[in-house]
Amino acid sequence: MLTMKGLFTGCLIVPCLLLLGSEAVPISMDKTKVKMPEETVEAPQSVDTGLHYDRYLREVIDYLEKDQHFREKLHNTDMEDIKQGKLAKELDFVSHHVRTKLDELKRQEVSRLRTLIKAKQDMEEGKGIAVDHQALLKQFEYLNHMNPHTFEVDDLDRLIKSATSDLENFDKERHEEFKRYEMMKEHERREHLKTLDEDERRREEEHYEEMRKKHADHPKVNHPGSQDQFKEVWEDKDGLDPDDFDPKTFFNLHDSNGDGFFDEQELEALFTKELEKIYDPTNEEDDMVEMEEERLRMREHVMNEVDANKDRLVSLDEFLVATKKKEFLEPDSWETLEQNQAYTDDEMREFEAQLSQQEEELSLKAQDLQQQRDELERQQEQLNAQKQELQQAVEHMEKLKQTQRVEPPEVHVEGNDIPFAQDQGHPLPPGHAQLPPDHAIHHQEMPQRGQPQEFNPAPPGHHQQLPQAEEHLVEGHLGQVEHHLPQGEQHQLQEHNAIP
Repeated sequence: MLTMKGLFTGCLIVPCLLLLGSEAVPISMDKTKVKMPEETVEAPQSVDTGLHYDRYLREVIDYLEKDQHFREKLHNTDMEDIKQGKLAKELDFVSHHVRTKLDELKRQEVSRLRTLIKAKQDMEEGKGIAVDHQALLKQFEYLNHMNPHTFEVDDLDRLIKSATSDLENFDKERHEEFKRYEMMKEHERREHLKTLDEDERRREEEHYEEMRKKHADHPKVNHPGSQDQFKEVWEDKDGLDPDDFDPKTFFNLHDSNGDGFFDEQELEALFTKELEKIYDPTNEEDDMVEMEEERLRMREHVMNEVDANKDRLVSLDEFLVATKKKEFLEPDSWETLEQNQAYTDDEMREFEAQLSQQEEELSLKAQDLQQQRDELERQQEQLNAQKQELQQAVEHMEKLKQTQRVEPPEVHVEGNDIPFAQDQGHPLPPGHAQLPPDHAIHHQEMPQRGQPQEFNPAPPGHHQQLPQAEEHLVEGHLGQVEHHLPQGEQHQLQEHNAIP
C-alpha cells in the first residue's frame, strides 16, 4: 500500500528520473547535450491504492505531473509540508491547460459520486433501512462538493489529506478483514463437525490437529529486517557471499525503481524468502491468505523500527542508521501467525452471535419471500384457469360457425311454390353448380295457361346439376305443375325436361 508521499514520488518524480537516466539532471541544464543511456528502464507498474477514489487520485496526479513548475515544487517538498497543504498552494501556478483538465476531472468525479450515493440511498430506503446521510456525505471529503465545477487549491489540499489519512488506516482495515476471515473459517469448521457422527467427528478433529502440527513444523524464520534475514536474501537472491554483506549496496540492489527509498512493496519483496519457509501453495495445511497477512505483519514491523520520520518510506539514511542498532544485529525471535491467534475467545463468541442474528433475519426474509412466491403462484393459477375458459368459449363459437356453414337452410313449401336453394353466401356442395338467375325455376315465371312457353336452354356444353335431395324436390313440384297444365303445354314441358 502506497503512502501519499510514495504515491506522488512514484507517479511524478520517478518517471521523470527514469526518462533522464540513472542520474538526475538539473532542470536548468540543456538536456539536449546530455548523453542518454542506450538501455531504458521500464517504469514500475502502478499499484492500486485500494481507495474508492483511486482512479480520480491518479488522474489528478497524472495531469499535475505534466506541469513543470509543479514537478519542481514536489521534488523539493518533504512529506510534512505536503501534509500541511504547502504543496496544494502551488496549484495557482500551474498552466491553464492543466487547470482546465482538472476542472473536467472534478466534474466527472462529482457526477460519479452523486450517482453512486443516490443508488445506495434508494436501495436502503427500499429495504426500510434508515439512511445515514452523514456517512454518505463523508464520501465527499476528498473534494469540495459545494463547488462542483472547478478544481481549486482546497480540492488538492483535501485530496492529499484524505488520501494520506485513508492510506494510513488501510492496514488496520486489512487486519480486521483477516480477523473476520479467520473467525469465519473456524465457525464453518465447527458447523461442519455438528453434521458428523461421533466417529467421523473424532477423525476430523485428529486430521485438523495433524495439519496444525505439520504447518508449524518449518525452518526457523529470521526476524524481519534483521542482518540475518537480509544476508539470506543477499546470498540466495543476489548470489553474493554473506561475509561480504554491505548495507548500502544491498539497499541499492533492492531499490527497484531507483527513487532512493524503500517503499512498502519493495520491503515486502524482501520477505519472500522467509514466507516460503512457512507456506507452500501445494500443501493442504498452508493457507495463502494467512501468508499475505504474515507479509503485512513483517512489513509493518520493519517500518516501525526503521521509518524514523513516519512517512512510510525508508530512505537510505534511515536504513543505514537501522543497520547499526542492536535490533538489527541481535534480534529477538519472530513469532509467526500460528503462535499468535488473530482473535480472542470473546471476539469469537460475539462474531458467532452476530452470525446467528443475521441467519435469523435472513430466515424471516426467506419466509416472507416464500409467502410472496406462493401468492404469485396462486394468482398465476387463477389467470391460467381464466385463460382456459376463454379458450374453450372461443373454440365453441368456432364450432357453431362451422355448423352453420355445413347445414343447408330449411325449405318451407306452400301451395305450388317450387323450392330452390337460396344463396346464403356459402359455397355449394361439390358437384352442385349454382343456377344463374335467368335459369332459376320459380312458379311465378311459369307461363300462363294458354300462352306459348319460351325456354332458355343452358349454353352449349354447360351442364347444371343439382344435389340429389334438391333434384327430387324440384321434380316433385314440376309434376304438380305439369298436372295442372293443358295437354299441349304438358307435352312441351316434358320435352324440355328431357333435354340433357
